[in-house]
Amino acid sequence: MRPTFSIICFTVLSGIGYGAWFLAGISLATHPLCFALDESSMSRLPGSLCNLPLTNLVSFLLAFALVATGLLCSLAHLGKPKRAWRALSQWRSSWLSREGIAALVTFVPASLLALTGFLVWTTNHPSWVFAPFWSMFALPLLGICLSAGALITVYCTANIYSSLKTIRAWHDRKVVAAYLLLALYGGLLFATAMARSDFAWMSVRDALCVITVMVAIPCVWLKYRYWRSLDTQPHISTGHAVGLELLGITRPLEAPHTEENYLTREMGFVLARKHSRKLRAIAFGLILFSPIVGFLLGLAIGPAASWLALTGGTLGLFVERWLFFAEARHAVIAYYGR
Repeated sequence: MRPTFSIICFTVLSGIGYGAWFLAGISLATHPLCFALDESSMSRLPGSLCNLPLTNLVSFLLAFALVATGLLCSLAHLGKPKRAWRALSQWRSSWLSREGIAALVTFVPASLLALTGFLVWTTNHPSWVFAPFWSMFALPLLGICLSAGALITVYCTANIYSSLKTIRAWHDRKVVAAYLLLALYGGLLFATAMARSDFAWMSVRDALCVITVMVAIPCVWLKYRYWRSLDTQPHISTGHAVGLELLGITRPLEAPHTEENYLTREMGFVLARKHSRKLRAIAFGLILFSPIVGFLLGLAIGPAASWLALTGGTLGLFVERWLFFAEARHAVIAYYGR
């Protein structure tokens, strides 16, 4: 399949944003009273709206912007984006429709939390934060809904590709697992970069780096298994496509057209194996070693290393996602003798 920049940006940016929302929802569900912004709240886990009056609110809004930008990029791939709303009616059979519905529903708790964080930031110690209903029920519930919505949305996005039987590279259970793990990986990189930079939080930042490395290892292992199975798949011949494989070698007498058409251009993207291996190695290195290098550099140059790790890890995700599309070939290409 021809790699499209809009779809690559959609899956990578929204994946990082949803990963950050997933972590923020868990943090908020387990520490709802951190909205109080008192001294005791500074010992809470990072990732929710509450530990840092400005920085953490900004981090949540940045994750909000990543998700929104990714979804807008997905609309750019459509022929007529104004009709995108019609796809929501096919939720019974379409993973694309389910993804759209899940994305819209997830914006509800995210918007409420963003509004709450803004009110907490602008109002010093609002009394309604301490109300039992709000602090013990509403905030944890919003956090749970946010995490669940982010998880379901990424799951639906992965199943858009995994459900396509005509593209063997995508019709694999490892695709869904890889999407979920890489989204969590991106969210952890984002949370590490946004963690508080003073001395009291350095141990938390270091812990996040270690957790990110622990998540990066299964990500790389899963992608290795995926690419290995992709390389060992048997080639679909033209004879198999037309049902004449038992009669011997089948090949077209002449090309059905004199130039490329839509099918050969969009569904038969050719990537040389040597280039594929180089790009896989680059993706492996960036995804695995970015948090490790960020952790080691953080001991020398401080919090700025987390941003370097976020940049390197994000580049690795872009390379991995480009390969995900470039190495996939639609079954219809077999009819063209390719």
